[in-house]
Amino acid sequence: MFRNTILIFLKAIFGFLFKVRVEGNLKNLEQDKLLIIANHDSWLDGLLLGIFLPVKPVFVVYTGITGKWFFRMALSLVDYLKVDTTSPMAMKKVTKLLESGRPVVIFPEGRLSTTGSLMKVYEGPALAAIKSNATVLPVRLDGTGKTIFTRLKGKHPRKLFPQITISIQEPIKMDIKDIIPVREKRKRAGKHMQEIMQKMLFTSDVKYTLYKSLLNAASTYGYKRDIMVDIKQLADETKTMPDYKYKDLVKMTIGSAVLLEKYTKKNENVGILMPNLAVTVGMLIGLSARGRTPAMLNYKAGTAAIQNSCIAADIKTIITSRDFLEKDNLVEDIEALEGVDIIYMEDIKDSLSLSDKTLIALYMLFPSLFEANDDIEKTAVILFTSGSEGKPKGVALSHKAISANISQIKSVFDFTAEEKVLNALPIFHSFGLTGGTLLPLFSGLHLVLYVSPLHYKVIPELAYDNSSTVLFGTSTFLGKYGEMAHSYDFFRLKYVIAGAEKLSENVKNIWFEKFGIRILEGYGATETAPVIAVNNFMDYKSGTVGKVLPGIEYKVIQVNGIEKGGQLFVKGPNIMNGYFRYEKPGELEKTFDSEHGEGWYDTGDIVYIDDEGFVHILDRVKRFAKISGEMVSLSVIEKLVKDVSPNANHAIVNIPDEKRGEALILFTTDSELQRSMLLEEAKKTKTPEIGIPKKIRYIEELPLLGTGKTDYVKLKEIALS
Repeated sequence: MFRNTILIFLKAIFGFLFKVRVEGNLKNLEQDKLLIIANHDSWLDGLLLGIFLPVKPVFVVYTGITGKWFFRMALSLVDYLKVDTTSPMAMKKVTKLLESGRPVVIFPEGRLSTTGSLMKVYEGPALAAIKSNATVLPVRLDGTGKTIFTRLKGKHPRKLFPQITISIQEPIKMDIKDIIPVREKRKRAGKHMQEIMQKMLFTSDVKYTLYKSLLNAASTYGYKRDIMVDIKQLADETKTMPDYKYKDLVKMTIGSAVLLEKYTKKNENVGILMPNLAVTVGMLIGLSARGRTPAMLNYKAGTAAIQNSCIAADIKTIITSRDFLEKDNLVEDIEALEGVDIIYMEDIKDSLSLSDKTLIALYMLFPSLFEANDDIEKTAVILFTSGSEGKPKGVALSHKAISANISQIKSVFDFTAEEKVLNALPIFHSFGLTGGTLLPLFSGLHLVLYVSPLHYKVIPELAYDNSSTVLFGTSTFLGKYGEMAHSYDFFRLKYVIAGAEKLSENVKNIWFEKFGIRILEGYGATETAPVIAVNNFMDYKSGTVGKVLPGIEYKVIQVNGIEKGGQLFVKGPNIMNGYFRYEKPGELEKTFDSEHGEGWYDTGDIVYIDDEGFVHILDRVKRFAKISGEMVSLSVIEKLVKDVSPNANHAIVNIPDEKRGEALILFTTDSELQRSMLLEEAKKTKTPEIGIPKKIRYIEELPLLGTGKTDYVKLKEIALS
């Protein structure tokens, strides 16, 4: 009776101070055998669950905690089971408790998080659930990590009484096949529990527009927080600009939108042709908040590709900078465009009237009133495919897709507010936009933006000068940085994440041997905002691109002529709204009503997913050639050529052939490479001779797209000529 009175009193006090909300279906707690699992961000977590959950569970606590008097006082208010984590008998007690029908609460991490993200998940709770045939109920705690009772340190935001939300998720039955060995069963059970926790952490952050996400970050971390710096290239040196605070970025976002509203129309697709600068980020978020859709043009693509992009997305207005065009020798490319108005920032930056400036000042006082439309399903930005296999397509990414992908990435990485991100990948590329720019800004990570990934000597120096801890890059770019860098330039780097193209073994080895850094390879597509799968410190397997992110469903469909693996289809909240195609200018084509069901996106990639869930990329469907009736993987042959000539660059294209259907042509920067050398390697590796190109063409340098990928369209044009 006394204990119940105290609990009612505490519920009223905590409910008032922390504005505690309980969300989700309370009927999910009505299970015969129930194991409640939760994330563990503060010392308050167990007490809050004991007070606010409408059940009376038994709490599993570790012996180290019960040694402190204040925890003993808190535990006296609930039923608990004390266990020793080093004892093999500990989880047997938990199993018996579950079998008795009592609900049990346990924190699978076994300790408080020191990162704000998921930490190591122990196998014991998963085995107890399996052995007792209990239902696992994930319960997410939001806000406890912001209290003074957390162990998070440094720049992580804290409030005296932040709002706390307890989210009850859907129940799950864990099932591991009995035929596997006991040790493997323990491992898989632990991994399954980890995946449940990751999915639980992902589920709540997909309800904000880009602008609202920026305001939330500013409110959480403080408007006066230094969050971003951009670095301009001046002649032969770089110029680091002053740090931008969140309030500066919000003001830049509002100001640029108020300015550009004069020259654009509502619901217009507006071309942005700008380098990696804070003002570019401000334009993107600001235009999307005011009913325009920014379309990020690839200024490295050349006049034809930019013109085709403008036609596809029906772009009539392009915002750019005369100074930028002159420095990058792009003036002729842009002046050659037809059917578009070019607006130079230098010409309009002083056109803000007194009333405009007053309006900006008012919006800064009440920034939440600035957004004209908060529909998260609306297209937030248009990006363009690389054009490596044809004309660029406009990919319409919604606010929801980008926010969801950021949340998915954060659910598997333990980024903290102490991280410093260096991003040189262009914002017109989905990897550079979502991973390299918006994720840091919306998560309180300090961001250094650099204008070009091609300055191979400068970027290692920037990483050294800024003590960067996170770097995003493609295999090509990371290989160049590794060659040019001093062995101490990357001494602070914690995460090096590669994507957009297959990670070269040579690049992987250089980074490990020279810097002691393991590159984490990921995989995705512009259409998926972009990340589908990625290796991380908890789930890593060399030669793969990691596991599929939480919240993404997948299918692997068999392809005729390909024995191993199949074509990958994915579905999730991070999938695009649709395409803008050159053939249908300005018309958004939703391409998801396929024979495989509504909402599924065809990646066009051939993959194999192993028993542990790791994704092996085998090839693209379009990178197979049919020679004399046999399917030949161009990527496999390229790898064979690379093994023969590891210090050169190579690319293979297929062209029509009257006798054999298709023929292969090898382009190489190795002038000494002979077909006999390739045939010898094919014999060693038992690669069919039919796949070895009969034509080898020497080329001084392979043509590259702005993202660093090989330009196969250009090579095919050369081959056909």
